[in-house]
Amino acid sequence: MKRRFTLSPDAASDLEEIRDWVIADGGPRVALHVIRSLLKAIRLLAQSPHLGHARKDLTDLPLKFWPVFSWLIVYDATRRPIEVVRVLHAARNLRVILR
Repeated sequence: MKRRFTLSPDAASDLEEIRDWVIADGGPRVALHVIRSLLKAIRLLAQSPHLGHARKDLTDLPLKFWPVFSWLIVYDATRRPIEVVRVLHAARNLRVILR
């Protein structure tokens, strides 16, 4: 199956950090569930890029956001295939990170 999205280097690193953090906090089974859920959501967004929502309060870039558990998938829906720019915990200072 053709991959319908790309991960920026930052997004790939984010997923690794999420995996490592969840393994340390909840164990490998929980981490597997979280990562699978994030990837399932990314595939959904690749098929239907309009699903996310803009956050003009956080960035003027043409990015959309989609929540999964405590994380936000940040992606550029104007690109084909979509590009996942970051996967960030919602409690972080997103405005500063997305500058």
